[in-house]
Amino acid sequence: MLRLRHWRLEGSPPDEPKYVMIAAPHTSNWDLLYLLAMSFASGVKLSWLGKDSLFKGWMGKPMRVLGGVPVPRGERSGLVDSLAAEFAAAESLVIVIPPEATRSYTDHWKSGFYRIAKAAEVPISCGYLDYANKVGGFETMIWPSDDLGADMDKFRAFYADKQGKYPDNDGVVRLRDEDAVGSD
Repeated sequence: MLRLRHWRLEGSPPDEPKYVMIAAPHTSNWDLLYLLAMSFASGVKLSWLGKDSLFKGWMGKPMRVLGGVPVPRGERSGLVDSLAAEFAAAESLVIVIPPEATRSYTDHWKSGFYRIAKAAEVPISCGYLDYANKVGGFETMIWPSDDLGADMDKFRAFYADKQGKYPDNDGVVRLRDEDAVGSD
């Protein structure tokens, strides 16, 4: 699929057996197909979080077979603690999270990817699809620290030149939590 669509995979999968992978920018339904193609091409077995409505009806089983994990939107479900426990129990686990949490424009990312990685004591891999250059990959491992602003500066620097299929929908690489904590 990647060759037919003139895409190429950059970088190589992280050596870490367990990590959270960001999937950004996320502006199109095509993103999931390219992500799955790239994971297959690189040999990375991953699980990905998606809104629970994707798993309703006939689509539920195929989505789960492809590694999907349904997440109820708008309700607190203990997901961070649950996934941290899954990381602790697993020998190898890669969970992909689109931090924009929507294909539409948003003025901030959701912090779940960061909170999960911190609770599970695993690094965060920067997965990306750059539609402008038709490349995608898995690069840059960032271990969450006690300096949220400095960590987010690393994500901002990495994603600064990556463009989604619909660039006007690329979300701002910023967490709401940064406003409360400050980014100094």
